[in-house]
Amino acid sequence: MDYILSGLIQALELLFQGDPETFSAVKTTVLASSLSVAASMAIGTPVGFWLGYVPFPGRRPARVVVDTLLSLPTVVIGLLCYAFMTHRGPLGDWGLLFTLPGMAVGQTILGLPIVIAMTATAVESLDQRLKQTLITLGADRRQILLTSLWEARFSLALAGAAAYGRIVSEVGISMMIGGNIKWHTRTITTAIALETGKGQFATGIALGLILMTVALLVNLAMTGLKRMSGT
Repeated sequence: MDYILSGLIQALELLFQGDPETFSAVKTTVLASSLSVAASMAIGTPVGFWLGYVPFPGRRPARVVVDTLLSLPTVVIGLLCYAFMTHRGPLGDWGLLFTLPGMAVGQTILGLPIVIAMTATAVESLDQRLKQTLITLGADRRQILLTSLWEARFSLALAGAAAYGRIVSEVGISMMIGGNIKWHTRTITTAIALETGKGQFATGIALGLILMTVALLVNLAMTGLKRMSGT
């Protein structure tokens, strides 16, 4: 047990001293995760609204597919993205493999089902009289869309927080698409796996503490949003 206590003490020293390698992984994680969540929200919100608001043939099977994708393993997403981004793949000329944008693409795919499913659920939970009231007041489709999204704003924020929590803690996509390149694409999770495998417990613990702090902040944000939305 002594090495655990020693590792914890060294980890705290690394954090307080601002170890460049440690905070490089933190910076990469924040950048990739933020970009991924922004893309997931931009794409997933209108799709989720359409899925939850507009009746169409095949709506139920589509919802089943989205709900199934919620449990899609990150290594499967990493494998599919790698196949597309490798130099032999259809996106090989884009140079996305082993880059931060490439990681963001994979993580966006991971976050999309969460945003779509939670947005659809939020829209379905809106007061059914809202649409009729807006139509009576002469609102057009754009106004109906914006007003409905505004009414579901806390649930949408909750979807973003849930997607961020899922993305920031994944390792498969970051490892396979990012390549775990030092100072470039190494994230908190991939650095923890690497440093622990090398026996560098102090760095692993330091990054673990940061990741746990991020998870705590996300959970606190989700709790606050749930209270604000009354759910």
